[in-house]
Amino acid sequence: MIDRQSFEEKLSAFPLYVYAWIDPKNLTFSDRIRYICQHECPMYGKTWACPPGVGEVAECKARCLSYTTGLVIGTITETADIADLQATLDTRGDHEAITNAIGALLTEEGYPPYILSTEACAECDRCAILDGEPCRKPERMHPCIESHGIVFTDTLESL
Repeated sequence: MIDRQSFEEKLSAFPLYVYAWIDPKNLTFSDRIRYICQHECPMYGKTWACPPGVGEVAECKARCLSYTTGLVIGTITETADIADLQATLDTRGDHEAITNAIGALLTEEGYPPYILSTEACAECDRCAILDGEPCRKPERMHPCIESHGIVFTDTLESL
């Protein structure tokens, strides 16, 4: 079991707005979220971080529930228009860098994480999924939370 107090001291070095430990068993999974991905998100089928590349919701749920502890981190950034999807996506670089650094810390502590993050992966200019190939950077590709059918608002409301 991770020494939370020691790890939280390390977390204090990051510009986090919030962090919280969660029990993955308390996550809410729903196929409805996947429907939204398929019918409203322009990234559906275009990246390994999104459906259908991540697998069925049941597979994603099983993967998440194989962990006993989760760590939610949040950062804040500004964008001129939150409704502008591209402008919002363009702000995530700093958040992803922090996510990767915290993931590296967890790995150093002996707890390699399964990282879910914001939006679709943007590691490559063209995702290998479009060419029927495996992910070129699986260690940096973090599926988006919604791709797993997680109703994240439920999690946030419980914090």
